[in-house]
Amino acid sequence: MRVLKSFSIALLAFAVVGRPSLAGATLENDRVTVSHVNSVAPDVAVMRSEGDAILANEIANRIRQYVFYTIYDDVEGSVHDGVVTLTGKVTMPHKASDIGNLVARIPGVREVENKIATLPVSTFDDQLRVSIARQIYRDPMFWNYAIQVNPPIHIVVENGHVTLTGVVNSEVERRKAETVARTTFGVFSVDNRLRLDSEMRSTQ
Repeated sequence: MRVLKSFSIALLAFAVVGRPSLAGATLENDRVTVSHVNSVAPDVAVMRSEGDAILANEIANRIRQYVFYTIYDDVEGSVHDGVVTLTGKVTMPHKASDIGNLVARIPGVREVENKIATLPVSTFDDQLRVSIARQIYRDPMFWNYAIQVNPPIHIVVENGHVTLTGVVNSEVERRKAETVARTTFGVFSVDNRLRLDSEMRSTQ
């Protein structure tokens, strides 16, 4: 059975995947329990899952502190038995390789599968990124985010198509950010993937 625990730390969303080898496992209070089985395998699976959760926290912290990681990038990933898979999109090729190398050096990481894609170079997309970001973070509704070291709303633009990622406090903020992006001249489409802080806490 595959148990998936999703959580978000600041701007980085990670999934911790545990694979107990026996059927009948259930997830309760973030622990895997198995009934009617005389085996230590479930406990080993729980230990691995908990270790992966700790590792994912450390990965999140390291990437969040990466100096070139901006609100125009978005990185996600998964951890399973120390094997890290990185996905997402960044604005420059060196960011993808830097992040992969950074994660590979973290104690406990056994292997890194780096699937981070690089967004195409485009002056038009650059203008859209800046325009949307300015409108969002200059809005009084988002001032408390704008002053943060790592503002939580990310604007990923690819060939005029905008994806909003990150975490906000309310549905009103989520819809407001989408409206700003949709009404920006030159935007072809908007994929609003912003999540509420309450949703993220419930998955932890």
